[in-house]
Amino acid sequence: MEAPQLLHQDVPDSQALHRRTLNQRELRGILGRYATGVVLVTAQTPGGPAGMAVNSFTSVSLDPPLVALCAAHTSTTWPAIRATGSFAVTILGGQHADLCRLFSEHGADRFAGRDWARSTSGHPLPADGLAWLECRISVIHPAGDHELVIASADEGALTDTVDPLVFHAGRFRGLAA
Repeated sequence: MEAPQLLHQDVPDSQALHRRTLNQRELRGILGRYATGVVLVTAQTPGGPAGMAVNSFTSVSLDPPLVALCAAHTSTTWPAIRATGSFAVTILGGQHADLCRLFSEHGADRFAGRDWARSTSGHPLPADGLAWLECRISVIHPAGDHELVIASADEGALTDTVDPLVFHAGRFRGLAA
């Protein structure tokens, strides 16, 4: 009897995952299993405050301090933020699910009815966020239907709140203690 063909030394073919092309819905379902935090990206623009909810945000480097986010080409908010050359990032807490939904709605009055603080550069910050960063855009790379934005994190602060807003499988979730 012939031995099974191996894809990797330690994984017999019978246990290997088979590759195939994914459609957008399948990819979204798979990536939805990866829990992410949620941030608001805000800027004071010549046309007034602008902001958007983002869950594609990550640390890139500690030295120098760099972060990254992805902005969809279809976003009507991102071009105004991008044009300023800088923005603030607020890490959202468990109490911010409604705020995040508001910032995900097209055409909503996102800045009405809340207390807002200001970053050093004047960008709006929810007064009760977990933490915030003041960022300057370093480089933007085209990335499929998004732009990959790398920004320097120039300033920031923490608050005493520690309960994060978590997005998983299409829903907001809490963390178990």
